[in-house]
Order: sequence, then structure tokens, then C-alpha cells
Amino acid sequence: MGPPVFVAFLNGYTPPWADQVIERLAATLPYPIRRVDLRFDLRPYYAPERRQHHATLLLATLLRHLPEPGGKIVGITCEDLFIPVLTFVFGQSQLDGPAAVVSTYRLHNESYGLPADEELLRARTVKEVVHELGHAFGLVHCRDQRCVMRASTYVEEVDLKDAGFCDTCRTMIAARTA
Repeated sequence: MGPPVFVAFLNGYTPPWADQVIERLAATLPYPIRRVDLRFDLRPYYAPERRQHHATLLLATLLRHLPEPGGKIVGITCEDLFIPVLTFVFGQSQLDGPAAVVSTYRLHNESYGLPADEELLRARTVKEVVHELGHAFGLVHCRDQRCVMRASTYVEEVDLKDAGFCDTCRTMIAARTA
């Protein structure tokens, strides 16, 4: 068994399907999954000119809140995230590092003028959390159209991929626990 993965719902953001995300991660990743709730001031990461939060700075704070050395942490927030070279990001991770962050802000149907769909939001969130954790475990973007490690620039691309790894990526993740 590999290092523990801590799923941190940030600043009181606890969607009704939070436990389902934990269950899906436990079924997908060969690591112990633990939930934590974190609160910290997001104001230092806010860029008023963009009306978004800087994902990289948020990652640095998550590192300081890692509950156990050698573990991984993924923060889940409802705030809109960016990195300077992109308009927005669904998430960001340190390649082969301990921290990742995912935003549900642009995973909501309402962001695109469509009716709310909590089940679709949960499915998208699971995919993005698995994707970012895949990076944290050293995986890069995959060419397989269905693999969760396929890059997603648009929410439609998130919808097209599966919530799990292709055989190649699954083998690489499993090798990390050996």
C-alpha cells in the first residue's frame, strides 16, 4: 500500500456528494484515502483584476497543511482558479509532488448557461481530482481519448473521458505502490 491521500475540502465547501468523491477515489487509486477539512485565508491568493485565485499559491499553502509526511493532498474548492499563462484551470498539481488542487467553479453547468446537474458536477469533480492526483503520482498527459489523464481544456473534454486510468496509466500507478 502506498502513501495516504488526503482529500481536503477547503473553507467549509462540502458539497452533498463529498463522500461519493472519497468512495470513488478509494475505488480508483491503490492508496488509503482520508478526508480532511481545512480552513485558511484565501485573500492573499485573490487577483482582483482577474476575479480569480492563483492556483500555484494555493498549492503552496496546501503543502504546509499536509497532515502526514510522504502523503499527498488534494484541495477541493469552489473558487475560480488560474495560473498566469492560462485564462483558468480546472486544477493544478505538482508533477510527482505532494500537492494538487481542483476547482469546481467551471465544472458547474451553470457556468455555461445550462441547468444545474449535481450528478454531472460530481462526475466531473471526480475526474479532475483523479487527474490531478495522477500528476502528483508522476503521470503526464495521456493520448488515450478515454483515459482520465487526457488533457482537458474545455468542460466538454472532461465529459468525454472516463473517471479511471487506461491500462498503461493504471500499470504506472500500480508500480508506484510496489
